[in-house]
Amino acid sequence: MASTSRAIGTTQLPGYETLASHLELLLTSHSPSFIYLYDPETPRIAASAVRSVLQTVSEQEPLVHLRYACSNAVACFTPRLFYDSVINALARWTPTWEDGCQNWPGTSADGQRWNESLDTFVHGLRDVYAQVQASVHGSSSQDRGQVKGKAKARVMQPEGDEAYRLVLVIERAERLRETMPDLVVPLTRLAELAQLDIVTIFISDVRWEDIRPSLGASPEPFYMDAPLISKQATLEMLESLYPTQNYVPGNIHQDTYDPALRPLYSHFLETLYSICSPFTHDPYELAYIAAARWPGFVKPLLMLQGRTSPRAHCNADGRKNSRQAGDLSDGEEELSEIVPPTEDTRIRLTRIFTPTFTAALEALYPRLTNAEHWARANMPDEAMLAALAAGLRPGIGGHVDGALGSGVDALPRLAKFVLVAAFLASTNPPKTDMRMFGRGRDERAKRRRRRGGGPRRPKAGSTGAGVKIPQHLLGPTAFPLDRLLAILGVLLEENDAEARPLAPQFTLPGEYTDMEISRLAVYGQIMELASMRLLLRASPDKLESTPTYKCGISYETALALAKDVGIMLNDLLWEVV
Repeated sequence: MASTSRAIGTTQLPGYETLASHLELLLTSHSPSFIYLYDPETPRIAASAVRSVLQTVSEQEPLVHLRYACSNAVACFTPRLFYDSVINALARWTPTWEDGCQNWPGTSADGQRWNESLDTFVHGLRDVYAQVQASVHGSSSQDRGQVKGKAKARVMQPEGDEAYRLVLVIERAERLRETMPDLVVPLTRLAELAQLDIVTIFISDVRWEDIRPSLGASPEPFYMDAPLISKQATLEMLESLYPTQNYVPGNIHQDTYDPALRPLYSHFLETLYSICSPFTHDPYELAYIAAARWPGFVKPLLMLQGRTSPRAHCNADGRKNSRQAGDLSDGEEELSEIVPPTEDTRIRLTRIFTPTFTAALEALYPRLTNAEHWARANMPDEAMLAALAAGLRPGIGGHVDGALGSGVDALPRLAKFVLVAAFLASTNPPKTDMRMFGRGRDERAKRRRRRGGGPRRPKAGSTGAGVKIPQHLLGPTAFPLDRLLAILGVLLEENDAEARPLAPQFTLPGEYTDMEISRLAVYGQIMELASMRLLLRASPDKLESTPTYKCGISYETALALAKDVGIMLNDLLWEVV
């Protein structure tokens, strides 16, 4: 997809400036031989920052002539793959098909294999080190091939103030314990084994204490902790990936990433982050989800402006080749520039597509499918344009806001009771539950006196000029699960008793209802409504905490649901809308 086609560069990593400066200072001075970089949330961003610093230092070469190799412990799952990738990267050797995909042959004429064992790998590192020195001092490969033993060791010593350093970066280092456990200790002591100035950097989202070899076999590393990326920094990274106008992927409409839509893209990212941030803060994952949802998000807007046909052709490399006005064929009109959406249109689009963000997260974050297939399967059709033009707000994937639509209307009867109870719990203050839902003798008297009485008098010493904003204007409030079940029990007892099958074994009042609300089907219905974004979970997904929710439907939808199941909604509201 378009948003993930470009890598996040050095200048696009806000928050990593301090880490980059410290690492650059270490690599250009007396660096420790083993560095452990811990990033619990975004290890790929940390790896990008490390690669950027290495690239900068290797190009400048003030006093340190640096060669580096970046390896991934997931991709290099065998020692041979690991040895070959590291040696080729340090020697700046790229295997080609014409040469038979041969690895770096070394400085000798006959060539050697560096992937046989750890010993040959160490010899390969020493040969690369000699090559780095020779490339700086202009020595011929033939002279270097004739130097052996102690003489070769003397050649590899730095001359004057110049230093030669090899850097080995291993991403996902925690996987080494599973795939190559015998290499963990040698890699941490690589400078000691090879007798070279070589730095090993482990990058992982697991702490060193969890993967440390036993019996103190590995030395203590130099610890570095990556900073936690803030919301603003994450949004800046995502906005920097917005494609420029001169590049559009061939499988996406040309106007999808028009510069006029960039403000809308910023609001789109904020909504996406608010939904996905409880599960992941990785900008790469968020960019992957945004790339799958954005084309469908702006398609209704493009269709409203008549952008059903492309206005520009794409070359083979994906660059747009805009046509001039004289190149238009007969009957084809020149399209005007895209008009940015109004605030009302932006809010309407956001409310329509918000439920699909959760669906995209559930399908794309665990990679159950790829972004292109998901975007194609969830692309809105012509009916969406007609609904927007008519001023409706239809839901996608079963969620409807506003009037009662086909998605909510098709819910089971129990789910409608749960939604009405959730709306009452989100609208009424908790301290009013006894007055509104208490069915004892005293509670009914208090309720009648409160409704029949006059307006409340202001307290002594106050002017009474303060006006309290109604709760339905402030938005839904969070409520615990037990409060939802208590209100649900009252609604079922008063409005669903006649529809139940006969159960003579229940003789006490409310006993049948207590049994009904404790069934597994009620909890399953709550989880289903939460997955449809009709109920919004407000608490973290932890077993030790009480789950809290917010109602995700409007007053009109709740009123229609209440009428469908025979509930007088306005009589149960503390502040009548």
